[in-house]
Amino acid sequence: MLLRRYGTTIQSVELNFDPVALTEFGFRRDRAFSLPWEEFEAGYEKLRESSLNAEAQGSVQTETEQLVLDRVEASLRELEGTLEEGEVLVVESEAGVDFPKLRERKQGIIVDGENRIHFHWWVDPPLRIGIYRRVER
Repeated sequence: MLLRRYGTTIQSVELNFDPVALTEFGFRRDRAFSLPWEEFEAGYEKLRESSLNAEAQGSVQTETEQLVLDRVEASLRELEGTLEEGEVLVVESEAGVDFPKLRERKQGIIVDGENRIHFHWWVDPPLRIGIYRRVER
């Protein structure tokens, strides 16, 4: 399960990664799980943190952006697949502080005698994901 903090609560979210959105790394609350933040802090312990990063190059801007987002999503799904019973993932990147953003570098190249643009996209800063486990008491 993927969780994200919203004010005084922590809630389950679904991914909404969209290369044409202002914020490419979107998370949409799905209302499947919600807990006051204080209860979460008291009932879960942080095991470790993972930074998810990706990059891609290509000749079509949105396709290259989507490829980067797909790679980050695949890394997140892989991390989710390693969870054991009682463990959850928490988005720890904070808006306005260190929330991930796609960055680009364009390079002019010549292909078959014609000028083309080659795109290089990457994530900066990486998406930080915490792995937490329910504390048994």
